[in-house]
Amino acid sequence: MRRPRGAGDLEGEHVTQQPGFGPDLVEVFGPSQRDGGPDLVQLLTPEGERVHHPEFDHDFSAEDLRGFYRDMVLTRRIDTEATALQRHGELGIWAQLLGQEAAQIGAGRALRPQDYVFPTYREHGVAYCRGVDPLNLLGLFRGVDHGAWNPNDNNFGLYTIVIGAQALHATGYAMGIQRDGDVGTGDPERDAAVIAHFGDGASSQGDVNEAFIFAASYNAPVVFFCQNNQWAISEPIERQTRIPLYQRALGFGFPGVRVDGNDVLATYAVTQAALQRARDGQGPTLVEAYTYRMGAHTTTDDPTRYRLSDDVEHWKLKDPIARVEVYLKRNGLADDAFFDGVKQEADELGHHLREGCKALPDPKPMSMFDHVYAEETEELRVQREGYAAYLETFEGAHS
Repeated sequence: MRRPRGAGDLEGEHVTQQPGFGPDLVEVFGPSQRDGGPDLVQLLTPEGERVHHPEFDHDFSAEDLRGFYRDMVLTRRIDTEATALQRHGELGIWAQLLGQEAAQIGAGRALRPQDYVFPTYREHGVAYCRGVDPLNLLGLFRGVDHGAWNPNDNNFGLYTIVIGAQALHATGYAMGIQRDGDVGTGDPERDAAVIAHFGDGASSQGDVNEAFIFAASYNAPVVFFCQNNQWAISEPIERQTRIPLYQRALGFGFPGVRVDGNDVLATYAVTQAALQRARDGQGPTLVEAYTYRMGAHTTTDDPTRYRLSDDVEHWKLKDPIARVEVYLKRNGLADDAFFDGVKQEADELGHHLREGCKALPDPKPMSMFDHVYAEETEELRVQREGYAAYLETFEGAHS
């Protein structure tokens, strides 16, 4: 008697659906799917060649292209500086984004000011696009605060550590926008959308799937943006799904699209279209940005224990920054002065992060009570007074 095949049996196989259960799923995880498959939306190839797409094509000016390049370079510098700071003991941990710059900058630049972002703990590039000082990101990972930016200043929520929880938050917020009448009015200054970022691992969480159900049922103006970087910590995508992630959306009743997450142009075009669809009142969309996590899950992780170096080398050839640089140089859209200027700006940003991180003040012990409730409860008052009295028992105590 043959045992049933589980998801763990998929690795390295070509899987087809059993007869009588709908169309065959051809080469779900075969070579074509490892490169994104035939449905992958791409506007700039890894070799830096501009291609066109019948549905998601877009005209980009030279200024747009230079801006994308600059943003990705600065975002990568944020990541490399934070990683170095963690290695020097200045941060407790850091969630790396190396290789995912195009997915984040493309999605971040597609937003309008009135749109709202619900991030994970890895959306450093999106935070940069929304005007959050990256030094504020470091405070969270240094352990001196819980995120020192005001979400309403930038329409960018605090980082969410609980895997997938932000998808529910985003859906609820989107339903609120809908009830406020800020969807489908035709006013580009008023109509708003919400975007929820999460990874491929989070797509297996109940919270994300429940958010899909609510968003579909209420036609909420939310874009679910999944950065499929192939690894849920140490678990490969083959063990999470039998079909490409973007196809899951159809089961919930809304469209899904897979975009080359290393192509900033395609990511921008697809996300912009999905956000506009939400603003127009046409409901949710699932965007799967097909990319690869070049670094570790976090700085506590050792990816060499569970993945092949050949895979990393394969994805290095798809570097999101290199392909834009090649395109700019090949078409005479940027000169040496531009590239030198971006490098200098990145160096200045690195200095800002290094010096600023070391200067971040330690929190005062009593500050933990300051932002619990809008109005202090009696129970909290008693706890505050008790803790203050406890601190006073220490020599040189300060609150």
